[in-house]
Amino acid sequence: MSKSTDPQSPALHAADSHDMIRVHGARVNNLKDVSIELPKRRLTVFTGVSGSGKSSLVFSTIAAESQRLINETYSAFVQGFMPTLARPDVDVLDGLTTAIIVDQKRMGSNPRSTVGTATDANAMLRILWSRLGQPHIGSSQAFSFNVASISGAGAVQIEKAGKTVKERRDFKIVGGMCPRCEGMGVVNDIDLSQLYDEEKSLGEGALTIPGYTMDGWYGRIFSGSGFFDMDKPIKKFSKRELHDLLHKEPTKIKVEGINLTYEGLIPKIRKSMLSKDVESLQPHVRAFVERTVTFTTCPDCDGTRLSEEARSSKIKGISIADACSMEIRDLAEWIRGLDEPSVAPLLGKLLHTLDSFVEIGLGYLSLERPAGTLSGGEAQRTKMIRHLGSALTDVTYVFDEPTIGLHPHDIQRMNDLLLRLRDKGNTVLVVEHKPEAIAIADHVVDIGPGAGTAGGTVCFEGDLDGLRSSGTVTGRHLDDRSALKEQVRTPKGKLEIRGATRHNLRDVSVDIPLGVLCVVTGVAGSGKSSLIHGSIPASAGVVSVDQAPIKGSRRSNPATYTGLLDPIRKAFAKANGVKPALFSANSEGACPTCNGAGVVYVDLGMMAGVENPCEECEGKRFQASVLEYHLGGKDISEVLAMPVSEAVEFFAAGEARTPAAHAILERLADVGLGYISLGQPLTTLSGGERQRLKLATHMADKGGVYVLDEPTTGLHLADVEQLLALMDRLVESGKSVIVIEHHQAVMAHADWIIDLGPGAGHDGGKIVFEGTPADLVAARSTLTGEHLAAYVGA
Repeated sequence: MSKSTDPQSPALHAADSHDMIRVHGARVNNLKDVSIELPKRRLTVFTGVSGSGKSSLVFSTIAAESQRLINETYSAFVQGFMPTLARPDVDVLDGLTTAIIVDQKRMGSNPRSTVGTATDANAMLRILWSRLGQPHIGSSQAFSFNVASISGAGAVQIEKAGKTVKERRDFKIVGGMCPRCEGMGVVNDIDLSQLYDEEKSLGEGALTIPGYTMDGWYGRIFSGSGFFDMDKPIKKFSKRELHDLLHKEPTKIKVEGINLTYEGLIPKIRKSMLSKDVESLQPHVRAFVERTVTFTTCPDCDGTRLSEEARSSKIKGISIADACSMEIRDLAEWIRGLDEPSVAPLLGKLLHTLDSFVEIGLGYLSLERPAGTLSGGEAQRTKMIRHLGSALTDVTYVFDEPTIGLHPHDIQRMNDLLLRLRDKGNTVLVVEHKPEAIAIADHVVDIGPGAGTAGGTVCFEGDLDGLRSSGTVTGRHLDDRSALKEQVRTPKGKLEIRGATRHNLRDVSVDIPLGVLCVVTGVAGSGKSSLIHGSIPASAGVVSVDQAPIKGSRRSNPATYTGLLDPIRKAFAKANGVKPALFSANSEGACPTCNGAGVVYVDLGMMAGVENPCEECEGKRFQASVLEYHLGGKDISEVLAMPVSEAVEFFAAGEARTPAAHAILERLADVGLGYISLGQPLTTLSGGERQRLKLATHMADKGGVYVLDEPTTGLHLADVEQLLALMDRLVESGKSVIVIEHHQAVMAHADWIIDLGPGAGHDGGKIVFEGTPADLVAARSTLTGEHLAAYVGA
């Protein structure tokens, strides 16, 4: 800033001259030497098509460097316990302030984590009951469902006056964990017929558990244990033998001179598979668990996870289990009615946390809700709660599409919260696609012009009006409005849901039309997911594409994830007369120096490690001998470096013609991923790209009904048109498409709309409208109807 020449005004203080965040020469992922200046204490929105480089600039450059610099202020000892962050590939980063990242990563899928434990509300409630609950049963841990009750006694040795004296001591820890379900709220029953075929013997492969084959270590352990006859059919086992096979406690045995532990099948399965969250298991193991195990609400604690003692202590007739099962807005009202000066500071802090939930639009949740069941948008808003009442200023808040999962009705409320954070003197950086959220920006940065290698440059910087007239992809599409369909398709059948009561649904019965594009909508928390994911019968042949993150390491890429690499490897092997394993960078063909990773990682102890491209294979990941084999004039590393759009043509004809690979590539192009390269690590894909990759994989599934959960997540306005065209193609090919969605363009394009509401939580759970979009707009009887009418300009 220039110094003022006005004689009245004092010269600008040096400390006030740093009011810009300067980025110079950023090259992270696909960024092409981006240089930009962002105003501090303002709200800056980053826009651009999915995959253009927004997250690379905001999260992987600005926020990552800020966090790295803060970590460096700690001692080397403390840094040893923190994740080591490498410096982003950027020439200059100047004027940074402390960055707080509020992203859409799902809150851990630990089955013990609930909304209450994740936000510290449970910790405060436990203290409250330990002080005021009647009868008094103990400290705050007596109300924790993660602490088991333990008691014990024995002799202890104590040094007294130079002598060693033995004394008897006993101890008792009172915990709140329900002993039957161990604080999980559910008990599981195992169907033995799914574990083994009783007509066969163990030697003949009676066990049907994934991974339990008799030609591996399990076979040696079973045959070497001597507990049963390996050649006798299981149905002829004695009671003792069957008990040893299924329930035996861990027992030390010696097999072929090696000390091993034998354990019954059921305790082993409980430890290896049932102690983990079902969603985090590999697909074939998950299918086995879902087939074998029935989860039922624990009869002792009725699903509250708490022991009888913890539930017996009450304040004004309410136990802590009752408080956790209330909707948060009702709990806040109840706490307001407590007049207890002895715990006044605690009540104030607890009320502030609960009121923040209500303010942010999550008042319909209850504290007992498992954290893993929150949608991406709900998880992000739950993380925001910590920062709403914070006294910190001059902080950089970084948000990743905060309007995800929000009905148009709720977006205004989220906008107000972002503006409030800015008005406290903070810098707010938001990655966003929705025009309603872009409209509140003080400064807009549009990155593009395309995605992947066609993006990575700043196309526009300035205010909203400038963006409209700029001629960039975002500017052209900002005022796009989809018109209502003039003609809707006629259904070819119906999927009946009768008496659905899951979560907040109130005995809902509805017919979902088949053979058409059906959109299920309603405010966040109205019961859309409960109705569709929880009530559609499994026999309906449903292919569900939800928002769960893709599991994959830096070795995974679109080619491995979609199964594309198998036909490519076979085609290379056939053309060159060698075996397919040579063409895998995770198998025999891997470069020996970097083990097929393409980079060599140098660990520098307490400092951030350094990644260098492997000198042997120059980052190609394969041995030099493997690269001598060609298919259609290209080696395997050149094929993996191709973008999808180029590979579609390459595998379509000529020497490289591979129909199996071509079919998968066409599906990737269909979902708008033509620009990503086949070998790009999954860790570098944006959220929207990962969901579309999942959609492309599922498009090959045989199901007749597709359920898409907010497929416009992370999609630019220009990409939404392509998504609508894809849905039309699916419907025209004879599939039924059910979409849970808030985006008005998708609603306007639907053949049939089911609107849930009228509100969230116990104010929702009813069907408030069924019919065509035109009828919904004409009636304007619901919140969705009003917003859709405004959107289409009716």
